[in-house]
Amino acid sequence: MRSFLAGLAAFAILACGGAFPAQAHTPDISTAKIEAKDKGFVVNVGFLTTDLERMFRDTMAERADVDLSAEGALFEEIGKFVQRRVTMRDAAGKACPSKVERADEDPASQDGTLVVLRFDCEGLVTYDATKLLQAQGPRGRELVTLRSGPNAGETVLEGASPPLDLTKPLETTAQLMLKFGKAGIEHILTGYDHICFLIAVILWATRVWPVVKVVTAFTISHSITLSLAALDVVSLPTTLTESAIAASIIFVAAENFFSRNIDKRWIVTFLFGFIHGFGFASGLKELNVQKATIVPALASFNIGVEIGQIAIVLVLLPILLYIDHHTGKKRHEKLVYAISAAIALAGTYWLLQRLGFIPG
Repeated sequence: MRSFLAGLAAFAILACGGAFPAQAHTPDISTAKIEAKDKGFVVNVGFLTTDLERMFRDTMAERADVDLSAEGALFEEIGKFVQRRVTMRDAAGKACPSKVERADEDPASQDGTLVVLRFDCEGLVTYDATKLLQAQGPRGRELVTLRSGPNAGETVLEGASPPLDLTKPLETTAQLMLKFGKAGIEHILTGYDHICFLIAVILWATRVWPVVKVVTAFTISHSITLSLAALDVVSLPTTLTESAIAASIIFVAAENFFSRNIDKRWIVTFLFGFIHGFGFASGLKELNVQKATIVPALASFNIGVEIGQIAIVLVLLPILLYIDHHTGKKRHEKLVYAISAAIALAGTYWLLQRLGFIPG
């Protein structure tokens, strides 16, 4: 049993502290808005700047002889990076000529970068972002919006997706909801800060009912701010939101050293849930969902977040109850204190990182 407890503590430390070198979220998401214009197509490709920076670093060999410190050179190379990885083909399968019309910060997103490509294509076409998705990584996704024509709509491309035939209807609302639900699950399961928060909150749990109250309170409050933020009713600066999430992790982890009253923890999680909701909303807003589909996308994304959250609790709670049943109180204390210390350390690191005291 001693080795089991040590293993569990090590797992928690790796799950939270092991995320130090990376951002708390790695969405690997891009967007593409396609519009027929002047006997061709204009494609606006958008990225979360942190994702683009990572991809740019991974492909520095492409620009080994370029002086990126020269005025305008960085964004010029960003444009070329995207241009090399996005293709449109005509009905004969021939690649359409393209040029970069713009590469700059995204005026619609304080954390985004936008590349505008012009394709000289007429007639039936396909859109191919396979190389871009490969550069994004194994979890890379792109939300494609066709803004004009009889097949206007949205779809989500993944690494294994074939080139998109724009002459055929895009996905139905139900198909999109399934993909947004999956994105919600992935968002929380790869959101190390949210996972650490949940773990810290229920470490002293000895019964199921208090955990039900904690999860319910957290769900209600974060669903409210997730909805308000995704619908652009309320907006907070990303730095403020992410810093507050890190501070909430430190608080609940430190509280484990002074209180074991899990029955009233739902009050704390309810209050902090409002902050975490803005963090969840960032994962949905990065997709730049169209207004026509924002409500089903929001609902399915939120359901996905809840499924991921419940999965975490269903894994952790039985383990804690098993430990209580087979060990003495003292060993349980050591486990809680060890994991809480690791989580508090992770939260402190994220807070300093997000406030700019530690490089990201």
